[in-house]
Amino acid sequence: MQARKIVFTLLVAASTLTVASEASATNYTLWIHGRNTGTPTAVGKYADFSYWGSASTAAGVNKIAVNWGGTGSISATNGAVRNALDCYCTGANWCYIAVHSAGDLQIGYALAQYGTSTRTVMNAAPNASGVCTGSAGKTQVGWNIKWVNVAGGAGGGSELADAGSWATGNPIDSDLTTTRARAMYDHSTTRSVWFYNFAGAAGALYSAVLPGQDDEVVAYHSSGGVSGSAGGSYCNPSDWFCNDLNLSTSACEGGTAKWGYHSLAFRDDSESANHYGAGTWSGIISPMRTDTVNHAR
Repeated sequence: MQARKIVFTLLVAASTLTVASEASATNYTLWIHGRNTGTPTAVGKYADFSYWGSASTAAGVNKIAVNWGGTGSISATNGAVRNALDCYCTGANWCYIAVHSAGDLQIGYALAQYGTSTRTVMNAAPNASGVCTGSAGKTQVGWNIKWVNVAGGAGGGSELADAGSWATGNPIDSDLTTTRARAMYDHSTTRSVWFYNFAGAAGALYSAVLPGQDDEVVAYHSSGGVSGSAGGSYCNPSDWFCNDLNLSTSACEGGTAKWGYHSLAFRDDSESANHYGAGTWSGIISPMRTDTVNHAR
């Protein structure tokens, strides 16, 4: 796996923070869930890990559940994600980000579209609506983010959405089509924050719809962070019938590159990880969570 770097996301305008305030700096691990059409999560309830599994499970330093609902469009619901970033990732505080599925679109959209916006430095003490109080007169550009871990990322969309398999009438389904997801924002514009992708390959049910190897919901072209305006067919090296999805930042076999600042940290060569967390931190979420625990401190 590519060596991890603590990358300064942005220039912090409030550069005159006192030694005392720096001493109170805190690191947080923000968990941004994906599409959720069953029981949508309550926005602003930062202790509600019901999408993921038991809240008592280790999930990185000072873990925070960033709940945005799961059915609305990315543009309409991204404000909940930005509120969490403002709360926990400004001032002296820094964040690690862990996402699943459409959570990849949420953090990617926030960074690409709002990563250079002026943010009020917040106090990391949210009210009942999930909104924190600002520090008088203190602002900065964007957020303090160390890196992003991505499990089963839907940044490249899913052919299941293309085929209408998710015809629920929810706006998120349109956003998850491959053309819409890839055109929504510049996926290489991450404000120099590294995305570490974890790609599952236990798919079988929708193999006729999803190209290459997949986790039953997203194909390797999406979970592997592969660039382009449409999805391609990518596989493990043991499969002779499509191009290899190579690890780290290496281009795929055939020459297609990954998006900028995207690195494949885990490829499911054993074909044992599917897309579903099942409320037990399972599937492709499992190796990503382990990595997050080991590195988000």
